[in-house]
Amino acid sequence: MSGTIPPAQPPPPPPDVRHPWVHPLSLWHWRHNPLRRSSDRLQGWIALALLLLVPFLGLVAMFTIGDAAHRHYVATAAEQRQTRHLTTAVLTHDAPRHPEPGSAEAKKTRYPVTVRFTDPLGRTRTAQADVLPGLSVDSRVDVWVESDGALTEPPMTGEQIRSRTMGWALLAFLTVALAGTAAYGAAAQVLHRRNMAEWESKWAETAPRWTTSP
Repeated sequence: MSGTIPPAQPPPPPPDVRHPWVHPLSLWHWRHNPLRRSSDRLQGWIALALLLLVPFLGLVAMFTIGDAAHRHYVATAAEQRQTRHLTTAVLTHDAPRHPEPGSAEAKKTRYPVTVRFTDPLGRTRTAQADVLPGLSVDSRVDVWVESDGALTEPPMTGEQIRSRTMGWALLAFLTVALAGTAAYGAAAQVLHRRNMAEWESKWAETAPRWTTSP
């Protein structure tokens, strides 16, 4: 019937109910159309800015942290070479035998055994050292000793310095990348809530015209 007000209908879905993380650089945020909102354009600019900025800041952080870590480990290795001493120790008892002598696993296995050695101050000391399996009592092994006489690890090698430096550099880059991702997620969530609130406000103004009886 002409001029009849249509019956009440359920509210239409919001114009954009996609998850705020979906397609941050999709054409929806850039193309000109009557449904595009200012928040869509803003979200697109935020995504583009982060896409360009995060790799740059990540590289800066990677080189800065990597350089600082490298200098730290180089200085640490130099100090270790000055304070750690290589000496010979003697086993005080037989080392356990490996179940598979001569195997690849046996070559990598080490057993803790009590050894006797002379520290840098000339004192005879005993301590636990990791040695190859099957060594007999009175066998000689090389051990690293600190200035106070405690057994320790050998000074860091160049390979260890490079490995640890790369680890810190990679961690710095990933931290920046995660921070950028979190920043985009937070902005997208804020804009999404703003869009939903705006849609609810508009629907509150429109709903009476859909629910008014003829």
